[in-house]
Parts: sequence; structure tokens; C-alpha cells
Amino acid sequence: MKIHSKIPFTLALAICAAFAVFIPSLLASDVTIGTKIETIRMKDIRGVPRDLNDLGSHQAYVFVFVTSDCPIVKKTLPKLLDLYNTYHTQDVLFVCVNVGANDTLRDVASQALEYQAPWLFVKDYDAQAAKAIGITRTPQVAVLNSRHELVYRGRVDDQFRLGGTKPNASRDDLKIAIDELLAGKNISIPETIADGCAISTKSPTATPIQSDLNYQQHIAPIVLGHCANCHRPGTAAPFSLLSHQDVVAHSEMIQEVIRDETMPPWYANKHHGKFQNDRSLSTQQKEMLLEWLASERSIGPQDAAPKEPQFEETPWRIGTPDLIITTLEQHTVPATGFVPYKYVVLPHVFLSDTWVSAFEIRPLNPAVVHHCNMAYATSKGASEETFITGYVPGGQPMDLTKFDNGVAYKLPAGSALGLQIHYTTTGQEQKCRIQVGLRFPKEQVRKQLYHFVLDPRGWKIPPGDPAFRITSKHELKRDADLLGLFTHMHVRGRDMTFYAIDPSGSKETLLQLPNYNFEWQLGYELAPGTKLLPKGTQIEAVAHYDNSPLNPYNPDPKATVEYGPQTVDEMFNGFVFYVDQNESLQINVDPKNGRVKK
Repeated sequence: MKIHSKIPFTLALAICAAFAVFIPSLLASDVTIGTKIETIRMKDIRGVPRDLNDLGSHQAYVFVFVTSDCPIVKKTLPKLLDLYNTYHTQDVLFVCVNVGANDTLRDVASQALEYQAPWLFVKDYDAQAAKAIGITRTPQVAVLNSRHELVYRGRVDDQFRLGGTKPNASRDDLKIAIDELLAGKNISIPETIADGCAISTKSPTATPIQSDLNYQQHIAPIVLGHCANCHRPGTAAPFSLLSHQDVVAHSEMIQEVIRDETMPPWYANKHHGKFQNDRSLSTQQKEMLLEWLASERSIGPQDAAPKEPQFEETPWRIGTPDLIITTLEQHTVPATGFVPYKYVVLPHVFLSDTWVSAFEIRPLNPAVVHHCNMAYATSKGASEETFITGYVPGGQPMDLTKFDNGVAYKLPAGSALGLQIHYTTTGQEQKCRIQVGLRFPKEQVRKQLYHFVLDPRGWKIPPGDPAFRITSKHELKRDADLLGLFTHMHVRGRDMTFYAIDPSGSKETLLQLPNYNFEWQLGYELAPGTKLLPKGTQIEAVAHYDNSPLNPYNPDPKATVEYGPQTVDEMFNGFVFYVDQNESLQINVDPKNGRVKK
């Protein structure tokens, strides 16, 4: 080897030695080709733990290890889509395994949606699955055969490297390995160098870490501000989080739900839109909580304790209603089986136009109510246009006072409220009545609430389809000030995204729910004046449905799924709520009954 005269000979030897060690190190692993991988554990985008057995039996398993920010991953994902389209019908299962130390489950789901990747995306916390297969970089690939034996590990191909990009790959390493495996041949090159982004981990420590944080000064304000509104006595939450003892007693569960971002419940992609009811934690707040929980959990000085929040003692989340209407009939819900929808007209007629600032549907036995929709009915009947609000898993009541812009909902003279009730069985016969609470405006009404529902029909989701796409559009007939967006799908719903396409054709993402959760059907509220959309703007909603066996909640992946009201069917509902930018009603109402003052 020729040594440049300007480099000291000893330094040159050191460089040569380091280089000689570096190349084999990219291939070195305690897990050798041919090793049977007994199990790897991951979490899917819904937060459900998964292992190899959950993936079913296949001729080949292709695990691609990724992060949301590695540039080689971003360039490689379109190649993987081509490979998926070629091989998924040949019993080859693709799985993207996210090992990003700072990537959340929502980031994982967003990446799948961004690249329109229909295969399974999972999260590998602390890179435990990567270690089990001998993966050190992204986008390194591992291929297992039907017996879960490691037969290939390395790169997709050699086109994209950290130092630059070749016009074309010199060898399609992953494709060749898959072809050889499916043909029953030995893999000609079972291991290749993958020089992508090195995997970093935030490994948990077995002993408490040193921390200057304490509960009273640093942790209590976060917990009381983001958790205690639900986690307190008398609510549906399973335990209270009002004290240091409460938090310590549930520390392991709190760490898990913070890491998974399943609590506080929020499913909007943080990169699209700002919402006034966002209760999610900031990155700094999550880091503080996790640091304190991993430490000795100091309580801190008592005189620094924040004031415990005060909550109105009422079973109503909208506060004490001005009017409560109860169903006349007490319904009997059988122990088992599907229960047909119940349709009920509440025993109260609004004789005059009535303005309402808040509605709440309150089942007296919530355990048996799957969901309940409410609309007003007149002599002409009820329709989508007369829909008001609903009671759904994890949802919130309609409280228009939160917008502080004088908006109210108008119930026309001669109308009554009607309920569509979907009861669900619990294994025991149950009884239930439902109440509806109304609050009337306490200030002048300046805006009327309008809405429309994107609800396409006629689609059929094929058996086994992991990402069936449905779209729907609506054109605004007035200049709109957007106030809220809401999604309703059933258990095959994977994601939904709302777009605004202005008259010039410019397209903006209003809301993206990359990992829709049937159990937490939240409304996403915008502060008035923050999203003004001109007349002629098209609102489009795009959703994907997972009818594959890998959907843990799928009732039957072999079924063709159509529109229907039961959970085994599917629905596409994209609700959009707004007010007219140019409207100024200046209506004075009686705060006791919501009627216009004469």
C-alpha cells in the first residue's frame, strides 16, 4: 500500500487498521444466517403488542427496519412499495419496523400514510427486535423463511448510500433473495453491507436515575392540567390521578401510555392543523414525566404544591343543563346477540325557534350504549341536514361556548329531538334510559352553526385488503369559518385525512388521523378565525380501511365489507362544522329557554 508522504507512517497504519476493522463490523452480529428467530415483540400503530405468531404462516417474511428521519429510508420506501406490489400475492409478508428513538406510534402511522404503504408498520421500542435479528442500521432488511429462519440480512440494493446516490443499483439484493427463497434455492449472497443510519436507543435503566425534578413543582402541574379532568372520582376513568400516591401507584402504566401516546387521548398528526381542544403533552412534558418516573420520584416541598383543581359536582360534562329530557321508555338490552337500532322521539316539543349553546347525550347505563346519534325532527321528518351531535366512544359533548364567538345551534319551531340508539350486549340482560341535557345561550347569538357530512355509499371492501381507499368531496356554498372536524368509522377504519382545495386548486391538509381509534372518537375543534375558507372551496376526506388478518379488531378478514350500521359492517362519516364568515345575527334570547326575546 502506498503511503502519502505528508501523512505520518504511524497514523497511516492506524487508519488502515481502523478501516480493516470497520468493514467487517457492518456485517458482524451474534445472530448468524440460518438462526431460527424464536420471537420478536413489537407494537402496531394501534398500540397492540405483536409477536411473530401474530403474523401468521407465510413463505417469506421481509422485515425492513426504519426511522421517520433517515434519508436512506425515505428514498428506499418507494422501492419497497414496488416490491410489495410484486410479492404480496406470492405469500410474502412485508413489515416495516420503526426503531427511531424519538418516533412515536403516531409518527409510525404517519409515515405509512405519507408513502401510501399498505403493509404492516410496527414500533420496536429500545430496538429489541433489531437486536434479536442482528440489525444495526436503517433501512437494513431481514428475510425469514417459513420456519422463521434468518436467510438474508442486509440492504435492499446499493443505489442509495450515505455518501451519495448511484444512477442505478448494481444488484437488486433483496429482490434476488426473495426470488431464490420462493424458488426453494439457497440464497446466493445471504448477507450484504447496509450502510444506512445507525440505530440509537434509549435503553431503560435498571436502577433509578438522578433527577432534580420533583412532583410538587414539576409533575403535578402536568398531571392536574392534562389528566385529572378525567382521572378523578366519579368519572369513567379507571383510577384517580389527583395525588403523588396515585401517580406512583400507576407509574408503570403511565410510562407506557406516555411512550405510546395513547394518553392523553389525541390522534391528530401534529404537523397538520392546530386545535383548541388538543390535550396532548408537549415533548418537554413527556420527557419530564418519563425522567421523574424513572428516578426516585421525589415529592418535593409541600408549600410548592399546586392548588388542586375544582370541578363542578354534576354528572353532566357541559355543566348543569337548563333543560333535561329523558326517554319515556326504559329499554331492555338482551345478554347476547346483535340489538337492532332503537329510534326514539324525546317527549318535548320546541314550540318556538330555540337556540342552544350546548347539548349532551347521557346514557344512564353507559355500559350498554355503543353510540347514539341525535337529530331534530319536524313534520317533514329528520335527515343528515338535521343532525345535531352524537354520543360515541371517547367523544365529547357539543359545547359551543368553548368557541367564544356567539355561535349557537338553532332548533326550529315545531321540532322535537330524536335519537338513534345502538345498544351493545354485555353478557347479562341490562336496562337503560337516556337523558339529553341542553344549555341555552347566556349572551347574544351572533352566528348559527352549520355542518355537512361526507358519507359516500356503494363501496365494497375486498377480503384481506389492508388499505382500501374511499374518498368523498363537498363544495362550500358560503365563506366558511371552520370550527370542527369529526370522523366516524368502524373497526376496520385505519386512517382519515381532511383536505381543503381552494378555487385555484391549491390543496391543504386540515386534519390527518393516521391511526384512527374506534374507542376514542374525538372531535377536533379549531379556534374561530384560524381557518377561513372561501366559497367554492372543496372539502375532501380520504380514508383507508384495513380488512386484513393483521387488523387485531377485524371481525372477519374473509368477508367483503359494505356500508352498514353494525360494527361488523363499515361506515365513512366525515363531519365538518362551520359558521358563515359574513353572518352577524345579533339575536337576543331568553337564557332560561333559548327563545328569541320579543
